[in-house]
Amino acid sequence: MPTPFDIISGALKDIGALEAGEVPSNDAAQDALVMLNSMIDQWSNEDMMVFNVTEIIFNVVPGQVQYTIGPNPQTLNFVGAQFTGSISGKVLTVTGVTEGAVVQGQYLSGTGITQGTQILSSLTGAGGNVNEVGTYLLNINYPTAVASQTIQAYYQKPLVINSAYVRIATSQSGSPVVNGGIDYPVAILNLDNYNSIGLKTLNGPWPKALYFNPGVDSGNLFFWPNPGQGEVHIFAETIFRNYASLYDDANLPQGYTLALRWCLAERLMPMYGKTNPVLAAQIGAFAAQAKSTIKRTNMAPMQVSRYQDALLMSKAKDAGWILTGGFTQ
Repeated sequence: MPTPFDIISGALKDIGALEAGEVPSNDAAQDALVMLNSMIDQWSNEDMMVFNVTEIIFNVVPGQVQYTIGPNPQTLNFVGAQFTGSISGKVLTVTGVTEGAVVQGQYLSGTGITQGTQILSSLTGAGGNVNEVGTYLLNINYPTAVASQTIQAYYQKPLVINSAYVRIATSQSGSPVVNGGIDYPVAILNLDNYNSIGLKTLNGPWPKALYFNPGVDSGNLFFWPNPGQGEVHIFAETIFRNYASLYDDANLPQGYTLALRWCLAERLMPMYGKTNPVLAAQIGAFAAQAKSTIKRTNMAPMQVSRYQDALLMSKAKDAGWILTGGFTQ
């Protein structure tokens, strides 16, 4: 697995600041790491550079309209999870969930837990259901095990929220359903739309709309109407994490390592006084090609046609679909 140090070394060689076999000094590597993290921050704002969507899951508190998303688990009504778990190596073992859901992308907070510890994927845990126990893969290795304790899991503040729905787990008789339920869409409002709501504390069965007010580190969610129940699922583009050290694992999909190397080389050229126009054009072309390749992979084309729902779910009322071949625009 490549590290930031490998990416930085390669970028410096690409611009001629290092010869083959040489390694950057610690000061040079740290300066380049700052530039690398700044560039990654910028990529988080480019939609098609983001390869993953984070699903934020939590249960609403009846009568509570405001919630906090961010790295402060002590905040009232924070969005995240609280569970009992232990860590050995890179494996988190969850034995019981008090509230919320243990989900890929969450960060952990607790005694003896290093800041920046993140859940990369589920192993034996489902990774998407409330009150799910099991094991999960972490991004940081713990040679010394972390004893079983109460752990807080929180989400990184999203830049924007793309979509959301609320799951109402009730049967026809009104009794709770262990698994499953009915999902209802939740509208995403901007500030003007939210301000136009006259009675923001109107009581309702579940949230039908939300407004997200982002801050620097945390953001506030406001639901309408005042929810009585519901398991909320919010979808936001994942923010690239910064590298805490030169020797972190890159943990990125195929193609990103080379894109980081060429794009970093492009940004390091002015710092090292590299003004050769031929070299600058060559590195700029390689950087642009690497990013465009990733964007083509991540791009989700707009759906222009689909089968009519009647053909997929039940018999159509008539044969009118023959005129369109069963497609709709």
